[in-house]
Amino acid sequence: MKAKRPQKEELFDQATRQSEGEQPLAARMRPRSLDEFVGQEHILGHGRLLRRAIQADQLSSLIFYGPPGTGKTTLARVIANTTRSQFLSINAVLAGVKEIRQGTGEAEERRKLYGQRTILFVDEVHRWNKAQQDALLPWVENGTIVFIGATTLNPFFEVNPALVSRSRIFQLKPLRSEDLYAIAERTLRDKERGYGAYKVEFDSEALDHLVDVSGGDARTLLNAIELAVETTPERFPPPEGETIRITLEIAEESIQRRVVLYDKEGDYHFDTISAFIKSLRGSDADAALYWLARMVYAGEDPRFIFRRMLIFASEDVGLADPNALVVIQAAAAAFERVGLPEGRFHLAQAVLYLATAPKSNTSMAFFDALEVVEREQAGEVPNHLRDSSRDKEGFGHGEGYLYPHAYREHWVAQQYLPDSLQGKVFYQPSDQGYEAAIQEQVFRRREAQLEAMMEVDRGTAEVLTFSKRDRARDLWLERAVSRASEQLSMIRETIFSTMSPARHHLLLDLSAGEGLLTWEALRRVPEGGVWSLCKDPSAASFLQSRAQFLSELERPRILIGNPGELPELLTRSGEEEVRFDAAVGRNALYREADKAGCLTALAVVLRSEGIVSLAEVVPSEGMRLSALLDLQTEDEAFLGKLAKAEQAVYTDADNPLVNWSVEHFCGIVENAGLSIMKRDIQRFGDRRTIRPEDIERWFAPQDGSYAARVSAFLSPSELQHLRRICEDQLSGREVAWHSTVLFLTARKAE
Repeated sequence: MKAKRPQKEELFDQATRQSEGEQPLAARMRPRSLDEFVGQEHILGHGRLLRRAIQADQLSSLIFYGPPGTGKTTLARVIANTTRSQFLSINAVLAGVKEIRQGTGEAEERRKLYGQRTILFVDEVHRWNKAQQDALLPWVENGTIVFIGATTLNPFFEVNPALVSRSRIFQLKPLRSEDLYAIAERTLRDKERGYGAYKVEFDSEALDHLVDVSGGDARTLLNAIELAVETTPERFPPPEGETIRITLEIAEESIQRRVVLYDKEGDYHFDTISAFIKSLRGSDADAALYWLARMVYAGEDPRFIFRRMLIFASEDVGLADPNALVVIQAAAAAFERVGLPEGRFHLAQAVLYLATAPKSNTSMAFFDALEVVEREQAGEVPNHLRDSSRDKEGFGHGEGYLYPHAYREHWVAQQYLPDSLQGKVFYQPSDQGYEAAIQEQVFRRREAQLEAMMEVDRGTAEVLTFSKRDRARDLWLERAVSRASEQLSMIRETIFSTMSPARHHLLLDLSAGEGLLTWEALRRVPEGGVWSLCKDPSAASFLQSRAQFLSELERPRILIGNPGELPELLTRSGEEEVRFDAAVGRNALYREADKAGCLTALAVVLRSEGIVSLAEVVPSEGMRLSALLDLQTEDEAFLGKLAKAEQAVYTDADNPLVNWSVEHFCGIVENAGLSIMKRDIQRFGDRRTIRPEDIERWFAPQDGSYAARVSAFLSPSELQHLRRICEDQLSGREVAWHSTVLFLTARKAE
């Protein structure tokens, strides 16, 4: 049977059957292109891997994972509008193996007849059982289809591992407040799909309220705006020229209560209970009460919470306070007799006991925490507190958690509350009984917590993307980075260890050279992107030749010039909107005459809070030639002239190599809008053989040579004498050589 030439199939059949005027506002305002898409900059920002793959129509199998209203289905629709491939869409709730076989059969025939790829989008893929997911595997494996799945549940546990291993995973996060404001403003301005054709005015506090309580969900926000706008006038649309004014009261009626993301069998459940237990273990009563309030407000079974506290009483308090188990058991028994809502006092009391050890009667603090949950937007669980037992490898959950039992006094200052609530105090120990004894300790630990938060390095950010391992690619990169000497390897490791880039980050190598840092960057940011700055076309050509093994999307993007030209270079390449999460450099600036200009330009192309990690040789503190020579028999007048000459060489104000000190360089960094996080000076020593060519170069007559620089202090005969000493003592011999390196890490100020 002859197949018909394929036509682009419509995505989301229900939406296409309706006219735009009949669709809900949230459906009408769906972005149709990447330029209209708001939020998710960590995976869709300019220059990042996913954006490049969509624009180049070079998609591999993908899984989008995130809460409702974050743009998973919308992103699939953008891909449908962009790709030249056949695009099929099915919903896992409605489709089964029969539909899979039909779709894959058509895809195979289309590929054979027309050489056209097929992209299959499966919404709510976690709804499929193992057999249904297995039915896709052969077709994904042989390239008949490119699979794109969307799920609100953790794909590492809800999607077939074989399917996960063949896909890149991109985690979508709840939208930021600024993203939601942008969506609301576009809706009120858009005359075709939104309310731009009407005179709609929101009181500022009304829009603030809708954004605040939407919980990062664009659909919730748009539904609330639609309800507020279309129910405020007596009839909608209103008479021409009539103003629709949305007050705070109307906004509150349009969205009845805050959305609290919490699934009793999924990530939020495990992450929240993990944060709760870790807060108890860390003796942070404020954080423990907050996570308790989150669970109670979301409807968690109090018996489950008591069961975890009973375990905790033996596991983490134990014989340090044998009465803890008795107290928690009594509280649990009391709860069974009293029930909700009064039983919340017993929950709070048990939590406070475990967090502080002594018994407390200040359980009313729990309701302060509950009030915060009801009034303010729920902050995310800090990544290091999330449950690491299930998806540490995939998303980095639990990374950076400091285990209190490993520290003196079984306590260490670290973050337990969400970022938005740092410094919030719920629990105030009284001056009665046991609490009087712990009052000073609680206050002291709070002070230590706050001090630690001021200095925290957020290098343990949650991993938001995951891709299957390409063993050949990994081996090639391992070989590429292993070519460096031991000293260079140590310098490279130090540069990266101070910044810890995430897999989805955009990273800039300021001094690509032979790729010492570029290849390591490619290993660390497989779903982001690496840009390499080469000083000249020959260096760029060398780097490109070595990157030919990698796929086109994975290769570093190359710029040719110096750091001071970065904004101009990006504009020239058509990527003026690219902003880097991090920049690294080895000896990227020490030869630059205008170091201030280079750092200012670098700050321009860094994102807010972007990090730069540099290793710069400090020539002014480096090796003097005279230190290599035995000059004990030389005339003192000659030695004095030589010392004066070398001092002048290493303090020459006109030589960018030596006209700066560590303090001077740090001052330039601060003036460029970069806040120094860490600096360290290390001295490296090795053995070096001095070749005759080296001596020839030192004493060559051209400008810039060692001889030219010291000739102002030494006569021609003295200079010739010094050369003979070098030839006699150094030529062909191995000497001890040292260099001084400044390691500096800085963050771009907001």
